[in-house]
Amino acid sequence: MAFSPSMKSKLMRFGGANLSRFIGLVERTSSHHFDPPDMQARFETEEPVICACWHGQFMMLACSRPRHLKFAAMVARHGDAELIGEAMRRLNVTLIRGAGAGDRRKDRGGAYALKASMTALKNGYNIVMTADVPPGPARKAGEGIITLARLSGRPIMPLAAATSRYHAFKTWSRLTLNLPFSKLAFAMGETIRVPRNATPEELEALRQKLEDELNDTTARAYKLAGTDATAATPPGARAADLPPLPLGLGLKVYRGATRVFQAAAPLVLGHRERQGKEAPERRAERYGRSDIARPEGQLVWFHAASVGETNAILPVIEGMKAKRPHLSFLLTTGTRTSARLARERLGETAIHQFVPLDTPTFAKRFIAHWRPDAAAFTESEIWPNLIVETSAAGIPLLLINARISKRSYHRWRKRPGLAAPLFNRFDLVLSQNQRFARWFNELGARSVTVAGNLKIDAPPLPVDMRAYEQLAQSVSGRRGYIAASTHPGEEELIADAHRRIAKRFEGFLTVIAPRHPERGPAIAEMLKAKGLRVAQRSLNELPEVSTDIYIADTIGEMGTLYALCPIAFIGGSLVDKGGQNPIEAIRHGAAVLSGPSGTNFRDVYDALLAKDAVKVVRTADELAHEICELLADDAQLEKLRAKGTQAVDDMAGALEQTIEHLLSVLPPSGSLQKELDRAS
Repeated sequence: MAFSPSMKSKLMRFGGANLSRFIGLVERTSSHHFDPPDMQARFETEEPVICACWHGQFMMLACSRPRHLKFAAMVARHGDAELIGEAMRRLNVTLIRGAGAGDRRKDRGGAYALKASMTALKNGYNIVMTADVPPGPARKAGEGIITLARLSGRPIMPLAAATSRYHAFKTWSRLTLNLPFSKLAFAMGETIRVPRNATPEELEALRQKLEDELNDTTARAYKLAGTDATAATPPGARAADLPPLPLGLGLKVYRGATRVFQAAAPLVLGHRERQGKEAPERRAERYGRSDIARPEGQLVWFHAASVGETNAILPVIEGMKAKRPHLSFLLTTGTRTSARLARERLGETAIHQFVPLDTPTFAKRFIAHWRPDAAAFTESEIWPNLIVETSAAGIPLLLINARISKRSYHRWRKRPGLAAPLFNRFDLVLSQNQRFARWFNELGARSVTVAGNLKIDAPPLPVDMRAYEQLAQSVSGRRGYIAASTHPGEEELIADAHRRIAKRFEGFLTVIAPRHPERGPAIAEMLKAKGLRVAQRSLNELPEVSTDIYIADTIGEMGTLYALCPIAFIGGSLVDKGGQNPIEAIRHGAAVLSGPSGTNFRDVYDALLAKDAVKVVRTADELAHEICELLADDAQLEKLRAKGTQAVDDMAGALEQTIEHLLSVLPPSGSLQKELDRAS
């Protein structure tokens, strides 16, 4: 049932009034303890100050203040904050409405709040505000509070309150309801002063110092209250030196179910072998067994899903090998195509194995045999049993080039018993962007760093020169383009666009490479029903002079196809699928077109759009028009290709960061330690 604005306002006032009464009840029925003992007196020597606390941990802080001093609290403008605001008003705390936006673009009144806070400080008010900004990440101090301290010249005072009895809600910040008849503890941290002329580096150091002080102050408050802070701590904010969260019910159920599945593994693998998706002679690897002995010395294990992820990982392996020649590498993948790529590109640099099926027994057997010194999963490769067994063996565990779709994020969020203990086991997550970093932190990852997208630094997808020359000869003299990674609903639009383009350019050829090659026959039937002449690569057919559309329904040939076509439309974007990766096409010099849906690669598309390096189309007519414009003007085509290349080059840099982070988790080996000792 929807409430009218006036009814909502009344409910908020009612709720706020009762919350203030409840806070008073907790204060009256609890014994008070302060750390340091003269905490309240320190307010008077420093005031006015900026009181900092963590979001979700603020309920009892109003009770710690000296009553004769003036206090103002920064409260956001969204609906939930109305209740908090009403409670603060009834506790005689002045309100400043507005807050920072975090990594969101929506204005939440931050500029107004900053100006109002400056005025309040000048008028002798102490400002109370949370250091972390909704929607997170939790317990990561934002820049806003540092900016306020720099501009106002007033110190930041880290504060925390805790009770021996409490209930923590499963919100992003673990909003904590303190309960009456408790031991009520207040803690104050070291005062932080921010010079007005501080450099960016100094400001970042002070931001980190505030973060550390608040974590320490909060821990002291809970210790003084004599209670465990685990329930009130967001999983992603759990200290790195603490063991990961225990397995929740969801994870236990998954492990039990995969133990049952293990009995059916031979049947599943046999079926996949008959489909050509598995290598029968290497089935043992899927059970965690190997005939290859573990190399001596340090071994780093990488796991990549398929060709795209493998292509991004190869430069990481090569870069680490160049810096530490003594290292050995193990690469696991799940597809035959990626296995072939690893064999061709890595040679003797790394051992390739098929990743074991994700059961506790197979995972434990695999870890026991290879005993890696560090393990790095890529992108969104989350295999619970492999992660649990790797962590249990004490092996540093990283998720690199990490990304997660919005849909997957929400699925994980609905299963905290599965997600939090799982993501909590990663020692480090190297995220592609800030949004993914926040999501991983909310799911339970404790240490998350934005490192960028490895696929930007990856070399172009490999080209099979024999296949390329064969294709080039069969299409000699014809104009055309490739529609890559297409999804259902897009091929019909591409067919309509083809008819329009072919009217202007005789002999025009459209190449369709569906995201899921097994859809090739169905696409062919649909196109034939439209009166178009079709050839299929999966049938070993080559485009003839009369072929209108060539369906490249094979795996592992995208590099060859991109090299062949000067223009690429990237699929999954004319339908609501979030788009696909445009970088691989650009690295092969293709001019890129895309539909409006690109949320899966938002950062990449934003960078391309900022430099006019991609053409966005919404209909078959627009697709046909843009391709015709590019084909009719070689200078325009070359300009778009050059802009794409420059935009991608400007986004590079993730490779070196990833290599440095991976090397940092490896202890020096015996031989390397001797070299370091000699050097020192």
